[in-house]
Amino acid sequence: MPAQASTRKIGPHSVAGASHDKAHGARKEERPMSQANEQANKRKVLIVDDHPMICEGIAMLVEHEPDLTVVGKVASAAAALKAIEKLQPDVVVVDITLQDSSGMELIKDMRIRWPDLPALVFSMHSESFFAARVLHAGARAYVSKKEPPAKVIEAIRNVLQGGLYVSEEMTSAIVQKFVMGQSSNDRSRISGLTDREFQVFQMIGDGLQTREIAEKLHLSIKTVETHRERIKKKLNLDSATKLAKYAIQWAHIEKGS
Repeated sequence: MPAQASTRKIGPHSVAGASHDKAHGARKEERPMSQANEQANKRKVLIVDDHPMICEGIAMLVEHEPDLTVVGKVASAAAALKAIEKLQPDVVVVDITLQDSSGMELIKDMRIRWPDLPALVFSMHSESFFAARVLHAGARAYVSKKEPPAKVIEAIRNVLQGGLYVSEEMTSAIVQKFVMGQSSNDRSRISGLTDREFQVFQMIGDGLQTREIAEKLHLSIKTVETHRERIKKKLNLDSATKLAKYAIQWAHIEKGS
């Protein structure tokens, strides 16, 4: 006898069940697609700081914002340049003091290689000494680590919109400087140092000797000695002892401000 063809009845419930399964599968596919689109629309933040706890703190603040995400955390200028190339962030948060360089040197490099990439400095150093200097180097904002955490997010949003950010106090000081002119006090003399001279001056204040400064900055001892001589001249100091004493006093005041 010829084999009978196998038949299967498909009732309305079976059709409905298949439709339900298809719809459920589609919803499951839509969910990751939606999450991917949401992630892609977030503005990307790269954090450059050699203090792990600070890095984690900033990252937590940023990740709480629905439109921002942290794409990387690095501790050195060299790692930052590689991360920028690879991750293409929308804004970079930088500390002034890094493992292998100064944050200001990193900002200058960024300005040359990625002129449209905004940098925000987040640092423990006194805003009154550093804000104008880092803005001149190419940063778009300066936030002191003494400021409330919400100020970091406010500053990030400002620079992403093409603006600048410093504290209200610093804004007033900058305006006053332009209106009244530069005064002849210690602060204005220090502001006359070049970025490299200022970096050497800071290290003298931290108690480092010429050889140690040369090693940290990858300079020759002779170059550091030349910087020391120029610093003495600009600050009207006539000996290495007076320079060391002045720098240490300045560092003590700056860290306590």
